[in-house]
Amino acid sequence: MNSHDPKGNVAYLKRIAAELRKSTLTLVHLAGDGHPGPALSIADLITVLYFDEMRLDPKNPKWEDRDRLLLSKGHACSVLYAALAKRGYFSEDLLPSFRSLGSILQGHPVMDKIPGVDMTTGTLGHGLSVGAGMAAASRLSGKNFRVYVILGDGEINEGIIWEGAQVAPNLGLANLTAFLDLNGFQSGGTTAEVSGIDKVAVADKFRAFGWNTIDIDGHDYGDILSSIAAAKAETKRPTLIVAHTIKGKGVPFMENNNAWHKGVPTKEQLAEAIKALEEA
Repeated sequence: MNSHDPKGNVAYLKRIAAELRKSTLTLVHLAGDGHPGPALSIADLITVLYFDEMRLDPKNPKWEDRDRLLLSKGHACSVLYAALAKRGYFSEDLLPSFRSLGSILQGHPVMDKIPGVDMTTGTLGHGLSVGAGMAAASRLSGKNFRVYVILGDGEINEGIIWEGAQVAPNLGLANLTAFLDLNGFQSGGTTAEVSGIDKVAVADKFRAFGWNTIDIDGHDYGDILSSIAAAKAETKRPTLIVAHTIKGKGVPFMENNNAWHKGVPTKEQLAEAIKALEEA
């Protein structure tokens, strides 16, 4: 059901990702609120999933055989909204209403209000368990759709993450793939400082629960595409793709600067950021 450039076209994907990053920053600027840092770090993952990988039909958002994506770290939704609009789920004219009273595009994604959103997220930690349920439903109903979940590295402090991590391998949910956005920061500081998350050991923890685990550069399209292919080739276990990313990726003054976890660029900063993205 995809009708855009051929699969694996890296130049095309890079162009789309730059556009999504520019849209993200513009939305946050217009709204006067939002989370640009965590949205920018997953822009490349979102781009590959929505513009290359997932089986979708924007004209039929509830198509039963579609692949599902759960943005468990729902505060990064500005980049998701930009992707959904660009894929044709709703008009791009709606984007400037982000976080406005009465808009469907609120600060966390809401299912049944926003076409293309498969799960309401905002309370951190729920995405992996819900994704496991969806993956199990796919198998029980005789469908063959795949379920993708994007997790934040601060989010995996939540206990319910580890309930989902335990259940999914036990059920043999090979159609479940989780991406861990490992940018090293959470709202209160670095993950190492706040919760002691080790960038190496986190993969070992999931592996101990029975997951197939893959480490990648979360901004390298070859890595992203090959890791998804490897996850699809796995027939017995769910896959965790540990995506090493840069918070604020693409905007030099935002990169690895946790002040932009939640922050609003001024008009001048927005212009500087867009220029950097266009020149990259």
